[in-house]
Amino acid sequence: MRSHRSPAGWTRKYACWVSLALRNLLFTIVVPAAGAVYAPWWILTHSGADPQPVAWSALILVALGLVLYAWCLWLFATVGGGTPGPWDAPQRFVAVGPYRWVRNPIYIAAGLVVVGEAWLFLSLPLFAYAGALAVGCHLFVVWYEEPALHSLFGDAYDEYRRKVSRWIPRPPVNSRSIG
Repeated sequence: MRSHRSPAGWTRKYACWVSLALRNLLFTIVVPAAGAVYAPWWILTHSGADPQPVAWSALILVALGLVLYAWCLWLFATVGGGTPGPWDAPQRFVAVGPYRWVRNPIYIAAGLVVVGEAWLFLSLPLFAYAGALAVGCHLFVVWYEEPALHSLFGDAYDEYRRKVSRWIPRPPVNSRSIG
């Protein structure tokens, strides 16, 4: 006999996916866009300047950063069941995809975008901002994120920290996912 899915069950599952997609979209519009779009644009235009792109090859860095960010966001949603935001963190430990190579690829993605923008406009203030952003991300990771992830995932996160570099991508230790 053919089984039928309950319309209520399907509706709940669909509603969960829509909610997760909207939460990730909202996160992206607020947090990464603030650091990689709104702030850089303000830096480039606050003095009344009309910035013009100069080094078009820099768009490669921007594109790589955007693709890496989208991949990380997808994994946080589909594998982790959450968003990159600490207030709506994944329910499951994410140690697949770029997270097998480096522990913080989403911050690396943001850095690629901002450095690419600085190069695109040949903007020293934007390069300085990229450096400050990198320092801020590092301090956030060390002082908040790593202790929070240890509290949440315990031994699985400790093993992950031992095997995967914080900032420098390295080939995975083995072919299986960690965690």
